[in-house]
Amino acid sequence: MRVACVQLGVEGGAVEDNVAGAIEAVREAAADGADLVVLPELFDVGYFAFDSYARAAESLAGDRLGRFAEVAAEADVNVLAGTVVEDLAASAADGIDAPAEEGLANTAVLFDRNGERRLVYRKRHLFGYGSEETDRLVPGEREPVTEVEGVRVGVTTCYDLRFPEQFRRMVDAGVECVLVPSAWPYPRVEHWRTLGRARAIENLAYVAAVNGSGTFDDDALCGRTTVYDPWGTTLASAGEEPTTVTAEVDPDRVAAVREEFPALRDRR
Repeated sequence: MRVACVQLGVEGGAVEDNVAGAIEAVREAAADGADLVVLPELFDVGYFAFDSYARAAESLAGDRLGRFAEVAAEADVNVLAGTVVEDLAASAADGIDAPAEEGLANTAVLFDRNGERRLVYRKRHLFGYGSEETDRLVPGEREPVTEVEGVRVGVTTCYDLRFPEQFRRMVDAGVECVLVPSAWPYPRVEHWRTLGRARAIENLAYVAAVNGSGTFDDDALCGRTTVYDPWGTTLASAGEEPTTVTAEVDPDRVAAVREEFPALRDRR
């Protein structure tokens, strides 16, 4: 499976411009042969544009995500709509299962080549440390796994990288590749590099850590989108500027590494 990780340049609060740029990036990646295109965390509104969250929030059945379902079908490609701000009450009104009757969530949606919704993941670990995420959002409760092009795929989001038990539960559910849409800022670049590699090494799985690019007042995203193989080896990576990173994900490679190295079998 050829994965294209879009390190999108995100402008705070500029929802329409951000979405239009993301859709164009999906089309370009599909034309370049991608099987799966992954967008970063809150690519629609910009992570640090906290005051724009409520204005930008929509149901998962809303028009904005509907555009990504359409482009997935038109371009014949799987798309992880990085994360967006979800209006939980609106989703519930549309018959979509939600963790709360109201509030907002930081939500990733995976569409298949037919534009069908295959996976919904709501960020489980909300970031504090001077961020407003914990005050404004409702945490998710589930860690779904699905199959994309013959690869068992799971999703976490940004801060989730610091919680290895979440990755291990997904591995126990059969995950071979974890997609991590993120909005990881400076100055914690070394944390970003280390944690993504560590999650790949300890789970003998691919990790595609997809960051955004851009500046928001006093905060800036560090980019450096990277795909790691099951040994933790870097397959492809970026600097801080907007770009698309591509890599091949092979489930047979996961099986071979896990057969050769017994770490998962040696747990007690």
